[in-house]
Order: sequence, then structure tokens, then C-alpha cells
Amino acid sequence: MFLLLRTRRQSVKLFKSKRSAGLMASPYIAWAIIFIVVPLCMVFYYGLTSADGGFTFDNIATIMKPGYIKALKRSIVLAIISTLVCFLLSYPLGMILASMKLKKNAYIVTLFILPMWMNFLLRTLTWMTLLEGKGVINTILEFLHLPTLNIINTNGAIVLGMVYNFLPFMILPIYNALNRIDENVINAARDLGAGTVQTFLRITLPLSMPGILSGITMVFIPALTTFAISTMLGGSKILLIGNIIEQEFTQLYDWHLGSGLSIVLMIFIILNMIIENLSDNGGNN
Repeated sequence: MFLLLRTRRQSVKLFKSKRSAGLMASPYIAWAIIFIVVPLCMVFYYGLTSADGGFTFDNIATIMKPGYIKALKRSIVLAIISTLVCFLLSYPLGMILASMKLKKNAYIVTLFILPMWMNFLLRTLTWMTLLEGKGVINTILEFLHLPTLNIINTNGAIVLGMVYNFLPFMILPIYNALNRIDENVINAARDLGAGTVQTFLRITLPLSMPGILSGITMVFIPALTTFAISTMLGGSKILLIGNIIEQEFTQLYDWHLGSGLSIVLMIFIILNMIIENLSDNGGNN
């Protein structure tokens, strides 16, 4: 009898805890439905229908037209280059920060996050001011009688803007992954005769792979979908797929075509996440 009463009390407590947890989570669930689920449903509705409301794949198939496929290829290439540059800059920096044991000096990490506290458009506008023909950089070069740079309105300027804006998203996951590696594992590998390169390739790199994959995703996806950076640093002369989608919504008011092209980008994002998940599971196995 005592056991039955005790089990019943535990069941009641569990029910109450689940109910209270559900009530506490309800605002977040409502927020997700209103700002994530509903917009996604709208994108799929407009992307898979024509102006008269009929079902069609024409909006998605438009991506195969020469102008659109060229913009998509350029977006993918620039996103890959930006992600690669961010990785090459972030991994050595992450190793340096991890080796410094920043428990008492965490403000050093904050310095790399600090630019993120400024508005995204303001950061990009700053680079626009620095890189333009009569900008700060060229003014200094002219004063020093050095050749000026004509980088504004080029692919290089767009990549520079992407790297500057998205670099912290690569640094933080890589630093966290490297910081979690147990020093005893590395010391054990060295005690067993592994050299610096061998220890890095067999211990450090595999153990930091989750951070690398997370950083790649966090940089590649916004780099692929960006339009503000290419508009400001590309001078609207270099169109990425994000620029075309933005123009379809804000200038041409063709929500059906804009949504169809957005679905194409979603497919690339989903594929990137699947590849990351498979790579992560493969590394864990």
C-alpha cells in the first residue's frame, strides 16, 4: 500500500513538472510558430504556386536560367572561399587562445566578439568607406607615395566583407572545441613517441572536428545567402543569388519567384547540414 501511494505521488509530481515545463516553454513555442513555421509555410506556398494560385514548379525551375544559375554559382564560389579563409585564420588563432588558458583572461576572447556588438550594416559601411577610391586606405597610400588599391566593387571586396563579418562565427566554435581537449590525451600521445605533426593530425584535428564543422556551417550559410555585403561592397554590379531574391521581393514584388529561389537556397542549406551531420557521426564512429 505504501509503495502504491509513493508511486502515485511520484506520478503526480512528474505530471506537474511536465505541465509546468510545458507552460514555461509555451512562449518560445508560440514565438517559433509565428516567426519560423508561419514564414516558412508562406515561402513554400508562394514558391510552389503561380500568380493565379495554381500549383507549379516553374518558380524553382527558373534557377536554371543563365542569369540565375550564374548568380548561384558565384554565390557558392564566394561562400566557399570566404569559409576557407575564415577557417585558415581561425584555426591557428583558436590553438593560440586555447594554449593561453584564458580562464582569467577571457577578455581576450571578448575582443574578437566585440565587432559583433556593432550593427552589421555599419560594419560593412565602414569597409565601404575604407576601400572606396578616395577612401581612408587609398588616402594613406597616396600620402606614402604607394600604389592605390582598386578593390571596391570587386569579388575580393565582397569576400573581405564576408570574412570580416563572419570570422567570429568560425573562431568561437573552433576555440571551444580546442579548449575542451584534455591535455593528458596530447601528453600521452607525445609520451608514446608521436611528433608534433603526428599529434596534431591524429589527436588535435579529429577531436576539434565538431567545432570545425559547426564553424563551417555558421559561416557558409550566411555567406551563401547574403545580399547586403554584395550590394554595398560590390556596388550592385556583382549580383549574388541573395541580391536577386531581395530584388524579387522589394523591387519587382514577385513573391512567387522570390520564394521559389529561396526554396533552392534552402535545399543547399539542408544539404550542408546533412553533410555536416554525416561527417560528425562518421568522426564519432
